[in-house]
Amino acid sequence: MKLKLLILVLALQTAWILGTTFVQERVLAGGKVVLLETRPVDPRDLIRGDYVILNYKISDVAFDRFSPALTNGLVPGETVYVVLEPRGEFHEVALASTNRITPAAGQVVLKGHSRSWWNSAAQHTVHLEYGLERYYVREGTGNPRGKITVQAAVPNSGQAQIKAVFVDGKPYAEAMKGLAQ
Repeated sequence: MKLKLLILVLALQTAWILGTTFVQERVLAGGKVVLLETRPVDPRDLIRGDYVILNYKISDVAFDRFSPALTNGLVPGETVYVVLEPRGEFHEVALASTNRITPAAGQVVLKGHSRSWWNSAAQHTVHLEYGLERYYVREGTGNPRGKITVQAAVPNSGQAQIKAVFVDGKPYAEAMKGLAQ
């Protein structure tokens, strides 16, 4: 009886790991690919290990980009759907809403959550997080110098995953070669 229970537990754990891997790989293989522009942020955290903290231009959305337009901020953690469309080299915010949005041709919907908002005379903005804010890297390579851009795969659910990170146009691992010993 104990052996059957052990086999069942091991089978369930294996199925969970394989299922999670399958879902993530399916997003990377089948999601629409967008290129996102980042803003510099201090990338080191000694307690959690080496990773790069990514802050995106699309993370700060003006109140007037929302449909309907916001007059006050959002509750932290509220789900927000952001329509991205290509503008030049990168995808940028075209529209945002707290309700699901159907994208037009050439557009992609990214799902995020509000973190904070501010109202000032010059700017009324909501800060969003998309689950793309951390990129784990090899030890000793978490302090890139140069312009960082991110290629993300976005499935129909809007839950994007990082597909590739570039430093000055080169893949991250290639750009950081020789830094880790």
